Amino acid sequence: MTDLADTVTLPPVPGGKPGPDPAEPAAATRAGALEAEAVSAWFGDRKVLDRVSLAMPAREVTALIGPSGCGKSTFLRILNRMHELIGSAALSGRVLLDGSDIYDRGRRITHARREIGMVFQKPNPFPAMSLHENVLAGLKLGGVRAGREEKDALVEECLTRAGLWNEVKDRLRQPGGALSGGQQQRLCIARALAVRPRVLLMDEPCSALDPTSTRRVEETIAELKSEVTIVIVTHNMQQAARVSDSCAFFLAEQGTPGAIVEHGPTETMFGAPTDPRTADYVNGRFG
Repeated sequence: MTDLADTVTLPPVPGGKPGPDPAEPAAATRAGALEAEAVSAWFGDRKVLDRVSLAMPAREVTALIGPSGCGKSTFLRILNRMHELIGSAALSGRVLLDGSDIYDRGRRITHARREIGMVFQKPNPFPAMSLHENVLAGLKLGGVRAGREEKDALVEECLTRAGLWNEVKDRLRQPGGALSGGQQQRLCIARALAVRPRVLLMDEPCSALDPTSTRRVEETIAELKSEVTIVIVTHNMQQAARVSDSCAFFLAEQGTPGAIVEHGPTETMFGAPTDPRTADYVNGRFG
């Protein structure tokens, strides 16, 4: 059920296109700086992250790299309050969006999810919904109201930003499941963008895609970063080098919880890392 206190209307702007909530900043300035402060995480008695601190600057792409099982995806889920959905999960520390803790008591989880969107490893369009309905699904769940013209314009805007409009504009009433894997992933990106997030989290968004689809998603990431802060988990070191501005290398050694070994500008992380473990990982000597 939608919390009426979270209901938002997208007002029209000249030309009939939808605009953001008037209480929110313009799209060009909406991208938010995200920062984790001493974040630790547990599943039951097992500690999986240990005091992770990381600044993720606005309008940049931050890549989280490291071997499987070192806590990257857990950390990503903590950044938009998905970790707490697991019954045995617990955490400590703070996650700040432009200085405001998203875990503050009284801050609605729906508000955090609107501001910090998520794209998952496997494309997950709603198969019974059309492409048009898929893009707008987040608005309905979030209680956002808009007229038909505003919705149509928003669908075009988000599919264009996701690099998919020209491929699907003549079949918007077809089911989302009819698209190729790469197109489905870009549809999911469009769906995430429709609620106008300030940050977009991406958990290995290209791991199930062919090289051509991967390149198109990477192009979409490059086009979006001027408007939306992006944090991406990837096991593909070439991808991390291509798309990110900065990297954080996670590692869990000999049963210890995951922690950040090193973080910094991508060029430095790949060209002159300070920790030999980072050099070994980015050069493929383990992982």
